[in-house]
Amino acid sequence: MKKPLMTLFAAAVIGSASLIPYHAQAAAVDTTIVAALSDLSEAGSYRSAIEGLIKLNVLSGYEDGTLRPNRELSGAEIAKMAVTAFGLQPKPDGAPLPSDIAESDWYASYVQAFLHNGLKLGTNGKFAPAAQVTQQDLVSIVAASLNKKPSIVQQWVTDYTPGKAVTRGEAAQLIWKSIPHLPSANAEVTSVKALNPVTLEVTFSAPLTAADVNLDQAKKNFNFDNDMALLNVPQLKNGAVSTYIVPVTVQAPGKTYTMSYKGKTAGTFEAVTNKIPTGTARQVTSDTFEIETLLKDGTADYGYVVEAYYGSRNGQELTLDENNRANGKTYAIISSLRDKTVTITPEGGQPIEAKYVPFTQATDGRQAPKYRLPAGETLKPGVTYTVSSDWSTIAEPTFKAESAAPLVIQSATAINETSVEIVLSADPQDELFALRSVTLTAEDGTAVTAMYKFQSRKGAAGTFDLTNGAKLAPNTTYKVTASGDWASADQVTVTTK
Repeated sequence: MKKPLMTLFAAAVIGSASLIPYHAQAAAVDTTIVAALSDLSEAGSYRSAIEGLIKLNVLSGYEDGTLRPNRELSGAEIAKMAVTAFGLQPKPDGAPLPSDIAESDWYASYVQAFLHNGLKLGTNGKFAPAAQVTQQDLVSIVAASLNKKPSIVQQWVTDYTPGKAVTRGEAAQLIWKSIPHLPSANAEVTSVKALNPVTLEVTFSAPLTAADVNLDQAKKNFNFDNDMALLNVPQLKNGAVSTYIVPVTVQAPGKTYTMSYKGKTAGTFEAVTNKIPTGTARQVTSDTFEIETLLKDGTADYGYVVEAYYGSRNGQELTLDENNRANGKTYAIISSLRDKTVTITPEGGQPIEAKYVPFTQATDGRQAPKYRLPAGETLKPGVTYTVSSDWSTIAEPTFKAESAAPLVIQSATAINETSVEIVLSADPQDELFALRSVTLTAEDGTAVTAMYKFQSRKGAAGTFDLTNGAKLAPNTTYKVTASGDWASADQVTVTTK
């Protein structure tokens, strides 16, 4: 009969090891157990972490009264440590035990819970309970348990060397550092402050769960008075345990806002008037312009300062302190520009509202979000335009429009019955495909529309998905044209099989 998951260790170790999450445990182990271990003095800088984990039943000693902090960690030991530290439970429909684990082994229930939660160790269907655990193994296990990128957890390891064997003391230190990063569905707001008119910084008692930062759920969780609303998902700051960048609609000067989280009042804050400093406005296409801001000038797109994008910003990522400073400089933060608008006014003309083009906020190593005029509107060559915003101050807001040639569609290929690949004559850079569409017209006059799939661009090629449930007919040739004037296409066709 399989051992229950709450089984105590066999005589090979001291103490018990329940699978209750650490934050639900009381003072789990009598302090006399810590005092009884004869070799804790050998733990050096790992001692406080080891003692903390012993008191939480995450780490145990051996029957001879030693802990052996400098002994290399085994697969069986990391399974026990991960399961107890992170409160992992087995799943009824989980996979059976690996072939080299017997149900009678003291670590069997831990290995079962370890594997059922998607953690990995061993190869070829075996777990290798006696094998040495490497730093890469340990980092991967901790990262998966916390739902973080391994590159984030690597920063918590001194002198990270992937293939180096890990000692019990080293493992204890990393896991002890990791415990405060465990997400909690019961996290509560501890502070709220406005960084600028469209960005809040909200700190919680614990990190949020993946479910709670899902946009639909987050919009239910975060509520404000005075017509303020959440615009996009909260993003955890680099280096923070539970402080999030939260994008909101523009604050009205002079207003005091109250925020609630999951139905509970979380705090109030005054609207701020310190607009985000941004850089230079310039034309990109006949109906699109950008506002480029340089990181060196002290304004950082949130993509450079949040964990979700860590490792994707060409080494320019920033870890800001509680005052949003790094390397001696304080940064203003541009939060998500989702649904944001700016105003562009032609000299002697009427203001026009231009909408942010999705996924253009910080791409190809630049902070140069794009804004597009309403359908049918274009920038008139020779006319001077001035861009303004109620949430940012633009250092160089004026440019003279020039004649801009459309992009050129070079070829098209059917990917499947609902998607085509469109290839331009040159890489458009950034996400200039965004919100663009093409029309595919068959010889019998039947026409379907395909819209660009966000972030599918690879160089000059992008994927376009058919809209409204349409499908391409088999063995049919379609003529490809741009929907609107954004691109030209000279006798470009696509033929299905």
